[in-house]
Amino acid sequence: MRIIPALDLLDGRVVRLKQGDYEQVTIYSDDPVFMARTIQAAGFNHIHLVDLNGARQGEFANLGMIREIIRDTGLSVQAGGGIRSYRDCEILFEAGINKIVSTSMAVRNEPDWMKAISEFGDKCILGMDLRDGKIALAGWLETAEESADSFLARMVDAGLREVLCTDISRDGMLTGPNFGLYNDLLRKFPDTEFIASGGVSRFGDLEILKKSGVHAVVVGRAMLESKISLEEMAALHNL
Repeated sequence: MRIIPALDLLDGRVVRLKQGDYEQVTIYSDDPVFMARTIQAAGFNHIHLVDLNGARQGEFANLGMIREIIRDTGLSVQAGGGIRSYRDCEILFEAGINKIVSTSMAVRNEPDWMKAISEFGDKCILGMDLRDGKIALAGWLETAEESADSFLARMVDAGLREVLCTDISRDGMLTGPNFGLYNDLLRKFPDTEFIASGGVSRFGDLEILKKSGVHAVVVGRAMLESKISLEEMAALHNL
């Protein structure tokens, strides 16, 4: 199982939201590049970045900062937030981003998303952010009508391989992941690579997720608040 450190960017700062609520913001750093450099120095070569301005506004407000992180650290980056069209995917790949994570385009602009899957293959990750069993999008401000299972089945049939799944009710809360959700998804879609996200609060959570068979786990607030050290994360990541 891969451990993927995560930094959420809002107005050029590293922050965390509680349950996706932009009114509940905790600022952790004014220097995302320094934080990314610290992650790289701990032995990681891949990072998850979210442009929260982009998720809400539909434009890449923090792309300059992401470029700087890539240039300064050499980290491989998967990034989401603000991706609405096939052209947006091209812009991010041209900027040096290795993988894109998208929800809004997949739900609201399915033809472009399908084109992206066809053209870029495993560089496309579906962001399946769930609130009460429904997929949330546009900075988690809206929800899709189609059931998550139905939507995901169509994506897998189209060639999608990787899904980053977040239980919004757990995100930023340090209450533990929704293990049952990931076990259920793995049972229904055994050939899909799932990245767990939301709720990780201690090293034991990572051990349970590893045993469950998820492909990877994103760690954000627990890392930022030293609930889990980078050294602990790196040790499990390298097993």
